[in-house]
Amino acid sequence: MTTLDGETAALVSLAAMLAGGSEADVRAALTRAVQDIRPAWVEEVILQTYLFAGFPRALNGAREWRRISGREAPSPDTHAIDGPADRLAKGEVTCATVYGRFYERLRVNIRELHPALDQWMIEEGYGKVLSRAPLDLARRELCIVAACAIARQDRQLHSHLHGALHAGAAPEVVGAALDVVAPALSADDVRRYQGLWARVQGK
Repeated sequence: MTTLDGETAALVSLAAMLAGGSEADVRAALTRAVQDIRPAWVEEVILQTYLFAGFPRALNGAREWRRISGREAPSPDTHAIDGPADRLAKGEVTCATVYGRFYERLRVNIRELHPALDQWMIEEGYGKVLSRAPLDLARRELCIVAACAIARQDRQLHSHLHGALHAGAAPEVVGAALDVVAPALSADDVRRYQGLWARVQGK
């Protein structure tokens, strides 16, 4: 991805509001999304919100989306990745793509925290959720950058700035995604994240 197009910018902004905005912010972002973002992308960014901001925010976002858009939930979910083995296999590939040369060290570090967290990260997070087809990995990573930034999760933001690059987003696109989130952050946060982004780029 070499440019941050308007639809992707709107998606990144929506991801930030879903993860850390007020109820009014979420409603406004979803109202704009009806016109600005293809519905399949909206559905996917709502689903992945539970990984980074919890079920309450994902559920509230889904509820507002159904009300504002008038769209019914898909039945069945044709993009579901069924079965632990399939989720594990896809999750390992997706996680390895995001973390690149840091992947093996990540797995060791997470297992040392708790083996259940390692299993859930791969099978649940990267397999069941982030490997779903309707939204490409580069855009997912840009949305994760937005969610981590607004939640002030600096360590995870650092990882997913790298992840967005590994997933195929050009540096100027990642920087532009951070700019999209900047109005929702404090001036101190913006300065800190600009410094973090510079370190990721080796500047």
